Amino acid sequence: MEWQIAVIIIFGSLVVLMATGTPIAICFILINLTGAFLAYGGSAGMEQVVSSMFSSLASFSIAPVPLFVIMGEFMFHSGLGGNVIEMVDQWLGRLPGRVSVLAVGAGAILGALTGVSIASVAIITSVLGPEMEKRGYHKSMIFGPILSAGGLAVLIPPSGLAVLLAAIGEISVGKVLLAIIGPGLLLVLLYAAYIVIMCSIKPSLAPPYRTPSVPFLQKLSNLGRNAVPVFLIIFSVIGFMILGIATPEEAAASGAIATLFVAAIQRRLNWLVFKKATLGSIRITGMIFLIIAGARGFSQILAFLGASQGLAQFVLELPLPPIHIMVLMQVVILILGCFMESAAIILLTMPIFVPMIVSL
Repeated sequence: MEWQIAVIIIFGSLVVLMATGTPIAICFILINLTGAFLAYGGSAGMEQVVSSMFSSLASFSIAPVPLFVIMGEFMFHSGLGGNVIEMVDQWLGRLPGRVSVLAVGAGAILGALTGVSIASVAIITSVLGPEMEKRGYHKSMIFGPILSAGGLAVLIPPSGLAVLLAAIGEISVGKVLLAIIGPGLLLVLLYAAYIVIMCSIKPSLAPPYRTPSVPFLQKLSNLGRNAVPVFLIIFSVIGFMILGIATPEEAAASGAIATLFVAAIQRRLNWLVFKKATLGSIRITGMIFLIIAGARGFSQILAFLGASQGLAQFVLELPLPPIHIMVLMQVVILILGCFMESAAIILLTMPIFVPMIVSL
């Protein structure tokens, strides 16, 4: 079978399955099983897919995924995130678009504490959403900053999605986690600058209001009380990796332990919190592991049919410099982002993009 025909059949079937509302992981697994049965020949192909799925989940490199999820779930259900927002709030002063900037700053810190966008968005929304509406903020200055701040959890370690990307692309987890710190911090500065500039030009977007004056010594006291636990959790993950004290897997474990320790010290860890966080972690981890299993088999099917190599060769033969090809990849991801969620996009694009990037 020509690789062009294989690509049309595979992605056409995928679109049809997704249009039925079938979960993305199940769509890929069904494609894998059918493709393996036809391409490899009967039951031998099915056994190959099952073996591939097992080996993808038996890898030690994906151990940080459930540990980062546990961190985020315990952070959310224990209410530790509220302290972070209060700490940042007292140091902002009277900036234009103050609460929106607060959402971005809190999102950056929560991103380094939770590693999961959903948990970060939930915390920021529950604490700051009603406050923004009460102050008369425009909807663009409510939802934009909150969602943008939640997205920072993807780019600031610990990041469960970054580990997923590394696992699917067979890239070093540690290198990926360290590489995303710079872009994450850059986005924080750009988001905050945009909010301040826009609210200075058009104050109606975020009407100014008087903030209660907090004595400097009280600010320092609150900073010490809230910042030390936050620093402990962040350092137990990022610091350990940067200093070479721990591998990404060990750093994820130390971060989960530090989160539980802080929640227990602050008397926020009880049976109800433990139950909700554990069940939430199992549910999210199960979904992510299904995606990883489906991705590995999907990559093998594309490689066996020659689709990955064919697409990579086709792109390399285009009369374009490498940077233009990279820009086109970003455009594809941008378009997919209008219809699919992040994990599904990674699952779909990584088996195709990685061979191209390596060739470039």
